[in-house]
Amino acid sequence: MLEIKNLKKTFGSLTAVDDISFIIPDGQILGMIGQNGAGKTTTFRLILNFLTADSGEVLWNGRPLQKTDYDVIGYLPEERGLYPKVSIEDQIIYFAQLRGKSKKEIKPQIDKWMEKFQVKGKKTDKIKSLSKGNQQKVQLIATLIHQPKLVILDEPFSGLDPVNAELLEAGIKELKKQGACVIFSSHNMNNVEEICDNLIMLKNGKMVLDGTVREIREQYGRKKLFLETPISIDELRMLPGVIKAETTKEGLKVIDLESPENGKAIFEKVTQNGYITTFSQQPPTIEEIFKMKAGEINE
Repeated sequence: MLEIKNLKKTFGSLTAVDDISFIIPDGQILGMIGQNGAGKTTTFRLILNFLTADSGEVLWNGRPLQKTDYDVIGYLPEERGLYPKVSIEDQIIYFAQLRGKSKKEIKPQIDKWMEKFQVKGKKTDKIKSLSKGNQQKVQLIATLIHQPKLVILDEPFSGLDPVNAELLEAGIKELKKQGACVIFSSHNMNNVEEICDNLIMLKNGKMVLDGTVREIREQYGRKKLFLETPISIDELRMLPGVIKAETTKEGLKVIDLESPENGKAIFEKVTQNGYITTFSQQPPTIEEIFKMKAGEINE
């Protein structure tokens, strides 16, 4: 279990991380979101002791991280760092040896991991011969092949196409099944909603969201309706409680409500002639909430 208590870090007059606290139990995934410069990478570096905190604690299984604990940590930095003239095999073995593993242990596993993440190329190929996406997958293998118990992934989905992003999602979910603590940052809210158990959002170093995806969304109320109805969009706009109504290019009508309670009267109106194919009242998505929080001046 990873526990962060009242962590704070300043750089001169800039407070990069401002009194944040959270817990990741074994077998849980925490998603961290925030604009560029919000403090995500600084938080990761504080956890790893790359930076020294001004105050607060980082506890692993109830105690401060010790030197030997770093052998059970997997870290994928936002700035990828592979050696271009080294082969895939030698690169993976090198990083595994830094985590206390032997060449004898790791070498037989490389083919399996390359197949798992669908790396295109032979293990004898030089890193520089690979596409950017395949280089990223090699670095991910190097992050995970030593079977870490704590995994920190800084923007792991950056630059991946949908197929490779799905492979990565599956890999992260597998880590959870194996009981690892996982924390990752992402600007892709679909990835965050799909795989994380809990979510935090940082803004100017402060935590402004904390909870499960469902809890956070429900805090904002079910103020959005999705309809398929023959009633015109102009008529829908005139209904009580409707702030905005528009039609998507697929023909779905989307309504923003003043209050979730307005949904009942609208349901009665649009179903007065019987069955309609779609009526769904939903809270805002994490992406919509992100934009709202990012735009707030005062917390």
